[in-house]
Amino acid sequence: MKKSFLLALPVAAMLALPVVAQQNTAQQTSTATDQQYATQPQQTTDANTPVTYPDKQLEPLQPQTHQGFWGKMNPFARKKYVQRQLEPIRNRTNELDELTVNNSRMLKDLDARTSAGIQRADAHASLADQHAVEAGNRAQLANQTAQQASTRLQSVSQAVGNIDQYQSISQLEIRTRPGSTVLSRKAKEALDGLAETLKDQKGYIVEVQGFAPGRGSASIEQSQHMADAVVRYLVLNHQIPVYRIHELGLGNAKLQAASESSHGSRVEVTLLRNNVGDLAQQPTPSSPSMSQPQ
Repeated sequence: MKKSFLLALPVAAMLALPVVAQQNTAQQTSTATDQQYATQPQQTTDANTPVTYPDKQLEPLQPQTHQGFWGKMNPFARKKYVQRQLEPIRNRTNELDELTVNNSRMLKDLDARTSAGIQRADAHASLADQHAVEAGNRAQLANQTAQQASTRLQSVSQAVGNIDQYQSISQLEIRTRPGSTVLSRKAKEALDGLAETLKDQKGYIVEVQGFAPGRGSASIEQSQHMADAVVRYLVLNHQIPVYRIHELGLGNAKLQAASESSHGSRVEVTLLRNNVGDLAQQPTPSSPSMSQPQ
């Protein structure tokens, strides 16, 4: 029995040595891993917290130089021992995965901001094109307005230059009985038709000339009374301004050169007009409408 006990002691010592060596190796590995992770910056995995990258790149994993009792290969390695050996590699892989995810997230965010910036630039370019088109339209409208103003200025200048040049538009003859200054119904209708054409008219005058047979001052006075009757009817019944009427009693001044049909008492009413009335009918050049930019 003593011999059996003495033989068992060396065997037990040989079996205990690998266990002790494995424990020492595991402790050294754990200590080295803890020291390595203590010096590395911590990465956050919170999605709401911005990711901060270390100033330096991650340090490479250092291989274990301690070989243990059995050298490079431990024939008695267990599952826990293998997990301790692979844990630094697994942690580093997880860190790289987090960095990859964060980089992907940042690239997507950069792409979204770039697309938004391009869209804003396109919108600003479209707005600038619209403003350029509006400016071109305003310039064209301003040019048209300037041309209209120049044309109207020429018309006004021509009308002012010919303001005292009157042209005969219409003429009528009022017949009366000798020695009478009373207007007949037919004469009044003729004067009403003439006054109707003078509504809203500008730049006109009415020339009234009275003629009467006879000689001397009697004939002139009779022709003046006849002309006064016509002027009085136009002013009182049709509100024609007095300053637009020019009258004169000529007596028998034209009877000597007139034909037989012109003999007798009569009043010649002539309507004359210059070019001032045409200016009111021309359209006024409109100013360009200035719309506000959007």
